[in-house]
Amino acid sequence: MRIKILNIDRCGLVFDISRVLFEYQLNILYMQVEKNVIHLETKAISPESELLVLEAIRQIASITDVLPLNDASAKNKTTKSTVIFDEILHASTTMQQAITMAKRCAVTESTVLIRGETGTGKELFAKALHAGSPRAAKSFLALNCAALPENLLESELFGYEDGAFTGASRGGKAGLFELSNGGTLFLDEIGEISPHVQAKLLRVLQEHKIRRIGSKKEISLDVRIIAATNQDLEKMLHDGRFRADLYYRLNVVPLFLPPLRERREDISILVPAFLQQYAKRLNRDTLTISSEAMTALMQYDWPGNIRELENRIERAVNLVEGRCIQTEDIVMDSKKPFSPIVTECAESKKTLREILDETEKKILCQALCHYHTSRKLARALGISHTGVLQKLHKYGLDFASSQA
Repeated sequence: MRIKILNIDRCGLVFDISRVLFEYQLNILYMQVEKNVIHLETKAISPESELLVLEAIRQIASITDVLPLNDASAKNKTTKSTVIFDEILHASTTMQQAITMAKRCAVTESTVLIRGETGTGKELFAKALHAGSPRAAKSFLALNCAALPENLLESELFGYEDGAFTGASRGGKAGLFELSNGGTLFLDEIGEISPHVQAKLLRVLQEHKIRRIGSKKEISLDVRIIAATNQDLEKMLHDGRFRADLYYRLNVVPLFLPPLRERREDISILVPAFLQQYAKRLNRDTLTISSEAMTALMQYDWPGNIRELENRIERAVNLVEGRCIQTEDIVMDSKKPFSPIVTECAESKKTLREILDETEKKILCQALCHYHTSRKLARALGISHTGVLQKLHKYGLDFASSQA
């Protein structure tokens, strides 16, 4: 059973939902808590029992609606039971390197810190790490740390005792650390947590124990922590906004996910998959995409990464009148038009790989004339220093040749 619970944030809500599921002897397979919405998955049950459970959850205070997700939508959603590394679509060597490293650390108990810009697939990797671990049969819970204020975040993570504070649920409640015991807890946007919560999280990682708010009793834990951030934690360390001891506890296995602009070859794999997904979801005929439109997508920088690409493809599927998506069907939020190189390349007979390589080499040659160190060049192009060196080597370019 998979459901989406719309709610008004309050302390104790997760506990109240868990209590209803316990009454019906349902284990939580997956739970993601965000602001005003909770995604939940349990084992399959009969339609009659599902109606009873949904109605019981609707009666919980602060819940505005409970939406069951049918089998069709479930196939289009990523859950711990379906996410494996081989299903992460990619064509680039950088993503393959990330997947290879993730596979190696999936079977261990070490903490993983996933780094990457917004929309690069950090939660997808976290679910794959869990699915590939010995804990795969246990719960995978996810929490966006930026979605909740400090006091609510602390109670959701650590739980509380009866009467711990004004508004506390009678009987107290278990936090996500307890609910994920034996499984995996994914903490997204870890760079957003306050110094107070940082100190408490550090103790969890060191002692593998927690105390509920208002309690002196320690509870032993067996939870694997996977964290993620799109922030520059090293700069936060330097500025005193993130604890060094917590950083080293979290950063045992660092996993870097490159932005889409640094792995444009993945676009040619992702676009057909998104087309198929949304054509089916929106009850459209099988759709294709023109070479001009694909080239335009390949040339765009995608500041929102895969999430933005998926959004644009869904929008195009809604707007296209025929069965082939054209450039005009791809409406971008930015007023900046596609590069004029797009039109020129679209009229050629070259492959997308050849078009991309020629364009990339041309941009590098132009940039070499203005920036005289590889680090300045990397900053100007918005890619990593290592990425610049690899590309210069690939095209046989250097700073001396640019002055010739």
